Formats: sequence, C-alpha cells, structure tokens
Amino acid sequence: MSKILKSRSAYYFGSAIAVMMIWCTTAVAEQDDPAFLNFGVGYYDLFDDDNAAAFRVEYRAESKFWIFKPFAGVSATSDGAAYGYGGVLTDFYFGLRIVATPSVAAGYYHNGDGKDLGHEFEIKSGLEIAYRFDNRARLGVHFHHISNGGLEDTKSGVEVLGINYSLPLR
Repeated sequence: MSKILKSRSAYYFGSAIAVMMIWCTTAVAEQDDPAFLNFGVGYYDLFDDDNAAAFRVEYRAESKFWIFKPFAGVSATSDGAAYGYGGVLTDFYFGLRIVATPSVAAGYYHNGDGKDLGHEFEIKSGLEIAYRFDNRARLGVHFHHISNGGLEDTKSGVEVLGINYSLPLR
C-alpha cells in the first residue's frame, strides 16, 4: 500500500513541477511578444462548392486589454470576394513554442464573383495554432468561419482553412 502512495505522490509532484515550468515559460513568452503583421493563404469555402483561393493580411497589436489584443485585417479570394474586418484575439501559450489564438471580428464583406453570404455585415470567428520561433515569428495553420450571424434569412457561411506566417514588428 505504501508503495502505491509513494508512486502516486511522485506522479502528482512531477505533474505539479511540469505545470509550474510551463506556466513560467508561458509568462516569459507572452511578455516577449510584439505586434505582428500576419500573412495567410488558404482554401476558401472548404465545405461547399464555391471554392477559391483565399489571401489575408492582418495587423495584430501588441497592446492588451485584459486578455484581449485588437487586430484588423483584409482578405480577398481568387473569385473577387473581399472582406475588411476588425476584432479581438487572445494568445494561449503552451510552453515557449506552441501558441493557440482564438479570434472574433466583424466587418464589411463584398462577394464579387464569389459566394453570396447574404449580407454586407459579416462576423469572422476562428482559431490559429502556430509554432513560435526564437525570433518570435510564428508559422501556423488557421481555420475560420465567416457568416452573417442570422441577420438575413440566408445563413450561408463560409469556412477557410489555411497556413499563415506572423512577422514580428520589433
């Protein structure tokens, strides 16, 4: 019985040390991050038939309000759709290298020859998982959904899956 207790105690102690180490390195990584210029390419309308190439550029601010950072961007597709947006994001660090970034934004959408999303006002929500390099640049994958949030009877949303690179601005 005492062998089992010792084994469990060692497991819990080791787990606590690991969590504390990740927490400490996370704080260092977070404090070190500057503003970013984020470039992305992807596959537009992943789950439907209005497929196109997607391109985006975002500015991600360094300043933080509670846990949120403001960002703004523009995206366009090979079908002539364009979307300008602004919103908030937050970074969750897993050690020094892995960063998960959920975001939400609202903006103006023009469908061009692309998919009609039912309204000019659209909401974008997404998740990015990235690898953080020593120079703080990031390379990752992103998935996001754009829809009118029920403002119109047409609720045709669009999903985008792609890769992105975040260039640190200092």
